[in-house]
Parts: sequence; C-alpha cells; structure tokens
Amino acid sequence: MLRVLRSAPQARLHGPRALALARLASSLSGAFASLKDPSLIRQDAFIDGKWVSPKGDATIKVTNPATTEVLGTVPDFGVEETRVAIDAAGSAFKSWSKTTAKQRHDILKKFYDLMLENTEDLSRIITLENGKTLTEAKAEHLYAASFLEWFAGEAVRVYGEVIPSPFPDIRNVTIKQPVGVCSLLTPWNFPSAMITRKLAPALAAGCTVVIKPPAETPFSCLALVELANRAGVPPGVINVVTTDKNVKEVGDELAQNKVVKKVSFTGSTNVAKLLMQRASSTLKKISLEAGGNSPFIVFDDADIDKAVEGAIASKFRASGQTCVCANRIYVQSSIYAEFASRLADKVDKFKIGNGLEEGVTHGPLIHERAIEKVQRHVEDACSKGAEILVGGKRATDLPGTFFQPTVLSNVSNDSQIMDEETFGPVAALIKFETENEVIDICNSSDVGLAGYFFSRDVGRVWKVAEALELGMIGVNTGLISQACIPFGGVKESGLGREGGPHGIDEYMETKFIAFGGLAGK
Repeated sequence: MLRVLRSAPQARLHGPRALALARLASSLSGAFASLKDPSLIRQDAFIDGKWVSPKGDATIKVTNPATTEVLGTVPDFGVEETRVAIDAAGSAFKSWSKTTAKQRHDILKKFYDLMLENTEDLSRIITLENGKTLTEAKAEHLYAASFLEWFAGEAVRVYGEVIPSPFPDIRNVTIKQPVGVCSLLTPWNFPSAMITRKLAPALAAGCTVVIKPPAETPFSCLALVELANRAGVPPGVINVVTTDKNVKEVGDELAQNKVVKKVSFTGSTNVAKLLMQRASSTLKKISLEAGGNSPFIVFDDADIDKAVEGAIASKFRASGQTCVCANRIYVQSSIYAEFASRLADKVDKFKIGNGLEEGVTHGPLIHERAIEKVQRHVEDACSKGAEILVGGKRATDLPGTFFQPTVLSNVSNDSQIMDEETFGPVAALIKFETENEVIDICNSSDVGLAGYFFSRDVGRVWKVAEALELGMIGVNTGLISQACIPFGGVKESGLGREGGPHGIDEYMETKFIAFGGLAGK
C-alpha cells in the first residue's frame, strides 16, 4: 500500500495560513525557508490527487550544484508506484477527456495566472536546484508559463474537417480526440519549462499524464503540480513519479505499459532510441527531442558585434547546458581573428558563482559527470592543436561544480567536441573558407536539432537556411525558443514537434467519420 498525504484545502493568506507557512518554513532547508510560500516545496510524489511519501528510507537527496548543500529529498519510487500512477491516469482520463475545451482553457489560464503570481518563488527554486542565475531562472519561468497561456488558447481551437466525397450519399468529416494517458519524461536543464512544454498541450488536448521529472531537479516540477492542484486540475489527471536508482525500470514501464498511449521524452539520443524500442512493443504515439550538436556559422558579411552577441546568447546560456546551444562555431577565415578576439574579450568578463548572488553571470554545471565531460573535450581539443584563449579548466576556488567559461581557437574537425554534445561552457572555434564547405561540414553530423548563422546577404540567407539539415535555424539571432514555434529536430535529434499550433496535435488522434444514406430523392 502507498502511504498518502491528502492535499489540504488552501487556507486564507493570513491568520492560521500564516502560522502554517511559518511552521513549514522552519522545517525546510535554509535555502527554501526564504520562499514567500514554502508550501510550494513538496518532498513527496503525487499520485491520484494525493501527495505520496516514500516507504522507509528510499529517497533521493537533491543538492544545490553551486554550494553542494542538500536542499531536500523526494521518494525513490519503482515500478509498483509507477503502475499505480498509470492506473490513476487511466481512470481519470475517462472524465477529463469528456470536459469541454472551454473548461480546459479556463483551468490552464488559472494555472498560468498562479505561475505569474508565484514568479519569485518558482524562479528561486529553479536557481537552487539547477544552479542557473536568478536572471536566467526568471526567464525560464516566464518561458514555462507561456506554454500554459499558449495551449490554453489552442485548447479551444482544435478543429475537424469536412472532406468532399465523390459519392452523393456520403458526407465525410474528421474530428480530433485526445490520445489517452501520456508518459512525460523530462531533463534537468530546464526543470520548469520542459514540464510545461509537454504538460500544457497534453492537458489542453484532454489527456492525462504521468510525469517522471529528473532526479537532479524535481522540486520545480512538484511546485508546478501544487499550483495545478490549486488551479482545479482534477485528481489523477497529473501524476508525478520521482525515481533515481530505479530509473531504467520506471522508464521501461512508462514506455511499455498498455494503458499508456503516448510517450514524450527530452534527453539524450541514446536514451531516446531505447525508449523508442520499448514503446514499439505496443506501437505507441511518440515524440522525442533528443541530442543536438548545433553549428553556429559566421559569414564574412556578418555584423561581427551582433554575431558575438548571438554566440554568447546561444553558447553560454545556462552555462552551455541547453540542447540548442552552439556546439561548433564556424567562422569564415577573413574575419576569424577579429571574431575570436572580440568573443574572448567578452567571455573573459563573465563572473561565475552562486546564481543568487549579485553580479554573477553564469552558474555551475549540474554534477561531477558534467565537469568530467567538459574537461575531456577541452583536453582532447588541445591535444589536437587547439589553443585556449580564455578559461580551460575547472574553477577550484568555488565549492560547487564550476567550470571556467572557455574559448578554444583552431579546433580540429577530428576533435571529440565536433561529434559529441559538450553541454558545458566551451566555445569551439573552427575556421572555414567557402559557403559550400561549411554547409557540407555542418550536415555531416548524425543529429540535426538546431543551428544558427549570421549573414546580411539575403540570397545567402535563403540558400543556407534551406540547405542546412536541421529542424530549427536562427538567422542573425542566437535565441530561437518560443512557445509559439514548432520545436524539434531531424535525423537522430528526434521525432515530432513541441509548441506552436503543431504541438497539440502530438497529443491527439484524427478520427474519420463517414455519414451514409444522405442522398436526396
């Protein structure tokens, strides 16, 4: 039997409510105790409308990567609890799928309003568990909330079709219906936005969900679920299973269980392939946003200052821990030296540290494995002739997992960083000569999520944008993420699209209905 803690109704924001919050704050870690609403911190999973505590000492310690402080714990659940969550979602689907689009719109809009009301707390939670600066956390928070707003609107704009029939007595129509229970598996680099980018369209479509948040950053997800509960999402519609040691078994269950009709995953290409194999056992609908190796091209007719700004925005956002960050920076030979110098000067002025501290521009990497990978990439590149212009090593004067923002020049095309996603603050610069040459190099990758290039030649802009084998391209910008766009890649970067008018279709099935016997006399 699961040990459950029933959700208490929300009290007034004064009197007993204030006392309850004060008691709760005193029981939390020092970092979380400063929240305006400490009840957003939940250290339990969420199944069938109830907060579920762990059995025994099966918990996951969640730490602040900037300080190594333990923030709290969440349950380390397994297959048994996952099946209970899936069954709860299956039962709730029967009623949730029958709600009107307007009802779902209203709940999502209320959820969105609650997110905005709690901006300071939710942003702080992101910084504490992920490490990114509070400025970046606030930007992620608003980005996350925008998916609720966008898909609240999309909920009431799901249309069928009337298809002319070649037969006089037949009328053809199609309708859209929710696919069913959905498994949502999310990464740690955007602990809030990756939840809402999947959850919002699922709820808007009329689906129910089981979320497996990352073990590194579960508190943002659980805080969002607390707000969804307050917004009126019925029991069983959203379920959260936290896990670490049992992640493989839980992942298999989420992908193979027959009650689940759709799997949505963001993470590495290797794990995406495994989940696709598992989901194929029941031919589930699936969307995968997998690994990237984004090229960033600077042509000789580019505005160099704008290109440097774009490279910094793309490469160093979240300390390089984004799936769409520039991993390979190609600069045309005639402007290579100038671009490298300007970029290095800017990066040298970065300040790394605790994201809550004033003046800090970049936070830590998520854990020791991330540090080890970045260091390996830098050492490999240098062994093949690369030169370190800035940074190049771990920041040993700080307590957390920090790596110095780094710029490498003269990187060889056979370096590991050219084939592997670094997921760290390393800008690898490569010189190229011609347009066709750089297009061929960029397209040689097995993955194709996103890419960027800077040019002021309109003809070149169209040619290169169409030639690059990528799902998303930023032209003269280093930032492309928005709720209103179809986010996704090609080749081994995944399947399907998230966001935009296409996003809700991933959670729906198209049903055809033929009406016969309609011919007049």
